[in-house]
This record gives sequence, C-alpha cells and structure tokens, in this order.
Amino acid sequence: MSDTRPLIGITTSDDKSQIAWLFDWFAVWRHGGRPQRLSPSRPLPEHLDGLIIGGGDDIQAHLYNAEVQLDVRVDPQRDELELELLERFIPTGAPVLGICRGAQLINVYLGGTLDPDIYTTHEGLKRRRTVLPRKTVDIVGDSRLHRILRVSWCRINSLHHQAVQRAGRGIEIVARDRDGLVQGIESRDHDFLIGVQWHPEWLIFNRPQQRLIRALVKAAARHRDRPAGEPTA
Repeated sequence: MSDTRPLIGITTSDDKSQIAWLFDWFAVWRHGGRPQRLSPSRPLPEHLDGLIIGGGDDIQAHLYNAEVQLDVRVDPQRDELELELLERFIPTGAPVLGICRGAQLINVYLGGTLDPDIYTTHEGLKRRRTVLPRKTVDIVGDSRLHRILRVSWCRINSLHHQAVQRAGRGIEIVARDRDGLVQGIESRDHDFLIGVQWHPEWLIFNRPQQRLIRALVKAAARHRDRPAGEPTA
C-alpha cells in the first residue's frame, strides 16, 4: 500500500475475529485509506489522519451514570483506550467516525447517556439482529450525514441492544429508525465527528454506506494535508 494513503486507525477488541477485521480493513482500503488496527494490547501509533471507533461489547455503565447490567459483556481496557484516543485526536481536528458502540462512546465521551437495553425500555420492540439491511432509518435534511449519504432515508443493519439516549455536548441527533431509536449523531463543533448505530462496513454493495466510509478517508486526507497552524473546527 502506498504511503500517500491517509492512515486510518480502527479500534477493535483484542479478540475480534479475523473475518470481521477484514471487513473493517477492506472498507477503508477500497476508498483509499491505510487501515491500522488499534486494540488494548497493541501499541498506539504516534500519528493518525483519521479514526474509526468500531463496534463491539457494551460500554461500562458507570461511564454514563447508569446501573450496572450483570448479563452483558464489557471491555474496560477498550473503553479506556478509546476515550484516550478521543481525548487525543478530537482537539487536533482529525475526522472521527463512530460505528455502533463507537457512536455510543462518542456520545458518552461528550457527557451524553445511553439507553442500556432498548428491549427493556421500549415495550413491544421487535428484536432485530442481522448484518443485512432490514431496518429503515430517516435522516435529518441538511445534516452532515444527509449531505454525505445523499439520501433522506436508507436501509441499515442492526446489531445493537443499546442506543444513544440524551445527547452529549454539541451533539445533534440526525437519524432515527421507524421505532424512534437514535441511529445517527454528529457534532456541531467539529468538521467530521459522526456516529452511526449501524455497521456500514458490512454493507459493501450499498452506495450510501460506502459514501460514508469514503467521506471519512477524504476528510482524513484533507486533515493530513492541512497547512501547519491552520485552525480546526
């Protein structure tokens, strides 16, 4: 791979399957980025042009002042890693995309809260857990997400049982599914700080979802090539 490609860090757990990682890797590589796997046991690179906070286990409840759920998997070391990365890279203006758990973590980092179990708090909610696009999401017009995807609604996959509840500082809710659950967020205070509750990396033939990954890579290239000293959003 050419070193001219922007370097995109992608967070994972230490034990993420190789197949799942290959989908992450391919999603970034096909749009011109250099994927770099980040996990608690791997050393952090000194520099990244862009960052994807990926999907995975639940976020520790105490980080958003919720009651501990005894029957869920958490990864405290990964929580610590990703919060450190956000602390380190958001102030630089580096573009950040949160996927599923990643969207939730961005919101928690900015002081927001999560619904710890959507099936408990939303009576009658149909259980959907699939990598296929089986759920419909409506996107707020003139949001960054809307401008990137170029659609007002789209079909998405669903692998989550938690969701953004109260938005964090500077966060706008820009997509909801037809059950009213939050599916997309973005920051008013940054050029590219976006979270989606679905997994675009699995939707390799879906043009709007691939535009999202492409937009991240392009934003990373612009960030890398920004003249020294130029202000960031």
